[in-house]
Amino acid sequence: MSSSAIAAATPEMIARYEPVIGLEVHVQLATATKIFCGCPTSFGAPPNTNVCPVCLGLPGALPVLSREAVELAIKGALALNCQVRPLSRFARKNYFYPDLPKGYQISQYDQPVAEHGFVDIVVDGVPKRIGVTRVHMEDDAGKSVHDGFKDSDRFSYVDLNRSGTPLIEIVSEPDMRSSDEAHAYLTELKQVIQFIEVSTCDMEKGHLRCDANVSVRLKGTEPFGTRAEVKNLNSFRFLKQAIEFEVARQVALIESGGRVVQETRLYNPDMDETFSMRSKEDAHDYRYFPEPDLVPLRIGEKWLGEVRASMPELPARKRARFTGEFGLSEYDAGVLTATRATAEYFETVAGVSGNPKMAVNWVMGDLMAMLNAEGKEIAESPVSAQNLGQLVKLVSGGELSGKLAKQIFPKMFSTGEPAGVIVEREGLKQISDTGALEKIIAGVIAANPRQVEQYQSGKTTVINFLVGQAMKATRGQANVAVVTDLFKQKLG
Repeated sequence: MSSSAIAAATPEMIARYEPVIGLEVHVQLATATKIFCGCPTSFGAPPNTNVCPVCLGLPGALPVLSREAVELAIKGALALNCQVRPLSRFARKNYFYPDLPKGYQISQYDQPVAEHGFVDIVVDGVPKRIGVTRVHMEDDAGKSVHDGFKDSDRFSYVDLNRSGTPLIEIVSEPDMRSSDEAHAYLTELKQVIQFIEVSTCDMEKGHLRCDANVSVRLKGTEPFGTRAEVKNLNSFRFLKQAIEFEVARQVALIESGGRVVQETRLYNPDMDETFSMRSKEDAHDYRYFPEPDLVPLRIGEKWLGEVRASMPELPARKRARFTGEFGLSEYDAGVLTATRATAEYFETVAGVSGNPKMAVNWVMGDLMAMLNAEGKEIAESPVSAQNLGQLVKLVSGGELSGKLAKQIFPKMFSTGEPAGVIVEREGLKQISDTGALEKIIAGVIAANPRQVEQYQSGKTTVINFLVGQAMKATRGQANVAVVTDLFKQKLG
């Protein structure tokens, strides 16, 4: 059904139906080597160079499970509030692709590594909990590369560098009821997985891939409709668009007297529509059976406890602490916990300066602006969190004016030097000596008799002008609070 046919699904028609959406998210684990062999997982190597008999699927080659991959899978499961099973098993999932040399994928079936979790989301201010059915481990297939446009010069190549790369598949419950909820779920999931450094989740490199299972039912009815699976959605925008198209397609089909069939579909972003790829397989089509070359995976309490102890504070908990402990707004807490590096940077600045709210302004304002202008991530910041914390502390303690700090910060960014070094070298130290300031104030009073008369007549706001003149005379180095107090004393 083309996009023109979808026009038959009017907003009024769609409003009578409720989408039912579940996501299957494949995450590449951030290991140095593959899941069952020692080949590197580095991206961008020449085709078929990061391979060995195991990931080439050669007869007689035996897999050996990576402990690092298991620990990352456990971390991911715990972060998604799942129950980690003490015993899980690997299984062979049989299907035939040119880039699957074994003829089967090593995955997990009825005994996954973890199950029964959840992810909390908020859409339009309304919180909702999305269930996570299971997290299971598996190896990735290779990659088919297609070249040429005409039948006479069309070629397909197979690159097996990715074959054997460790994955976890995160399967949600069908709890989402809109494309916005699906978008929010994937956003939260990605943030959590990145935060605990289980994966980079780089969608351009295929480190995060998503399949959406979509069906519709009349509002108020219980049974699910027939679902279609939209495969390999590699961006958040495409996920949202594909779901919205698929909902409209299914509604139009049902309203016109047709029937939704269970199938696997692909999304074409150029056409903004999904199209049929193949009929949807059920579990029995894969002929699962236990992997005979791998013993069952046993995860004892001691190992589980060690992995749990190594995990950082999760984003949701950190957001709650930032709002409660530091008094930050929900928005600021959300921005500062977007990545683990940002959250840890801010906490250091807040701790060193002793002024979390002022630290927020410097991290989200001046620092982020300069990093964006230079195309840098916060981990690449020339200004260390310790040095920025010291600068904020000087301002917060009245030893440095905000105006001077704004002059010093770009120098810190370009040189990487602490604020104190720049202040001493360039003579930018704040003037707080009352003896020196009294002479400057006396000169300002003598030069501005009209403003002095206005102040003494009751127009007290004019003191801001007088303070400004004193600051100008000291090139912004005078202590504003001291100057203000001295003016008030002199002018009675």
